[in-house]
Amino acid sequence: MGIKDDAVEIRAQGWRTLAALHGLIEGELERSLQAESKLSVVEYTVLDALSRQDGWHMRMQQLARATALSASATTRLVNRLEDRGLLTRVLCADDRRGIYTELTPNGVALLEEARPVHDATLERALAEAQEVPELAALVDALPRLHAAA
Repeated sequence: MGIKDDAVEIRAQGWRTLAALHGLIEGELERSLQAESKLSVVEYTVLDALSRQDGWHMRMQQLARATALSASATTRLVNRLEDRGLLTRVLCADDRRGIYTELTPNGVALLEEARPVHDATLERALAEAQEVPELAALVDALPRLHAAA
């Protein structure tokens, strides 16, 4: 292999390592959140993203970016959470075409119940990943990545 091929392989290996770490963490979070709070990881992500916004609301396209979902998948997800009474939609006062998705009091309560489960599971999953030689360097890099962002 040439230098260019080596660089591609290094990036590909990095991507595989990142995907493995993501899969491990997401699987653990999915099991814990479902068992304790009846939430999927992506449902938790929506509630969490909304809770971090001033006024606890976001436009649908912002929510799609925050959850890494398509617009249609985001709409279906918001519909499900709205049916459960966790979210509501409100028209934007400045732009009648804009729609915000907003946490309800029930959504806030469920998020407060689920957050300790999420955080403890994440901590445990990262500790387990730290013990896997192929994943340890990536786990070690996470605080530096956060600081750089």
